[in-house]
Amino acid sequence: MSDDILSYLPAMRAFARSLARNATDADDLVQETLLRALENIHRYTPGTNLRAWLFTIMRNRFYTNVARRARERTGVSDCVSDTLIEEPKQEWTLRIRELAEAMAELPVHYRETIMLVVVLEESYQTAAEILECDIGTVKSRVSRARQMLKQRLGDEI
Repeated sequence: MSDDILSYLPAMRAFARSLARNATDADDLVQETLLRALENIHRYTPGTNLRAWLFTIMRNRFYTNVARRARERTGVSDCVSDTLIEEPKQEWTLRIRELAEAMAELPVHYRETIMLVVVLEESYQTAAEILECDIGTVKSRVSRARQMLKQRLGDEI
């Protein structure tokens, strides 16, 4: 039987090209037809017209694909392919690098204060103890450091 199917391949390709009007889609259609035929070989009645059975499968697959394409149009605004699975990270990577460079340019007493309070989330009291200064000084340094970063990076820090 497999020899019979192989002998019909040129005719199947020609029929598929007449349906699909595209060589790539036609080859896919022939492949789908052969796959369906192998999956459903138990439904074929030996002694009947194998060529007609294969062409019927091909024609049905073609119209099924046409209907599917009409239902699931690619490029439509609500298409799943437009949905981002993960947000792009490039911009945030650049922004973090800019922030690190701006932090490195701060005077050391502002840099260490903002690192303790903002980055490491230490309380003002704990930061004052670590830096051995008044709590008001810590608050002032954090405020000034934020202003310096804001000037360097803009409002979007």
